[in-house]
Amino acid sequence: MTNYHTHSSYCDGSASPHEMVEFALSHGFTSLGFSGHSPLPFENTFSIKDYDGYCREIRSLSAEYAGRLDIRLGLEFDYVPGMLEDFAPLTEQGRLEYTIGSVHLIPVPGTVPTCAQDLWFIDGPRWERYDEGLVRLFGGDIRRGVRAYFDQQNEMLVRNRPTVVGHPDKIVMHNRNRYFSEDENWYRDLALESIHLIKELNLVCEINTRGIYKGRHADYYPGKWLIREMKQLCIPVIVSTDAHAPEDLLRTEGAYEYLQEIGYKDVLDTI
Repeated sequence: MTNYHTHSSYCDGSASPHEMVEFALSHGFTSLGFSGHSPLPFENTFSIKDYDGYCREIRSLSAEYAGRLDIRLGLEFDYVPGMLEDFAPLTEQGRLEYTIGSVHLIPVPGTVPTCAQDLWFIDGPRWERYDEGLVRLFGGDIRRGVRAYFDQQNEMLVRNRPTVVGHPDKIVMHNRNRYFSEDENWYRDLALESIHLIKELNLVCEINTRGIYKGRHADYYPGKWLIREMKQLCIPVIVSTDAHAPEDLLRTEGAYEYLQEIGYKDVLDTI
């Protein structure tokens, strides 16, 4: 077993890296990758504050557990135009072994954000925050907001080419079929454009299970309809639990079985 989308107490996880490692080892994992939320230039409760300390500790654990568990040092980058656009400086500073590229925070296109209030936060446990940001920054225009999300994601992919693309349709989580349906042509066109770009750039996409086991979404990220499209394109995928606690590492929620059921051949065990 492996997992490369893992958070710890260095960001918004509930356990120390050591606790995550011990749990993984005791449950038969062969590899564990840490991907803390990248530092951001404004006050928040979810990103890494002590980046150098994080990198030192993961590298130390990697050496300590060598031969028993393959531990990788990575980072989940939050691509935010005007704030964090280039992954290279932090990658080089931390001597990272892999990167996950994600979008959680969306400024109004053409503006330069300076604080959290300038960003539409589409993640987190509260759908009310999603709704408030949509109204405040996008005038409640869901099509404009969703297009901004996918445009930002596509810009990130071209500019940084992360090792793994994180939850590429996360925009659907707090929608809950209230503002749009994933069956609508305009939405599908935007999502498919991003998936085709992932293929064009030869990137790996994760199958993220966190929405299901947290009860925030009824499907994987990306959803099953997109996974079937990715299968036709032969896009390599890796199952990620997006773990924020040790027990989350086991929450694959039938993803491997589903991929086998539909005959998905490009499933990776390691990156």
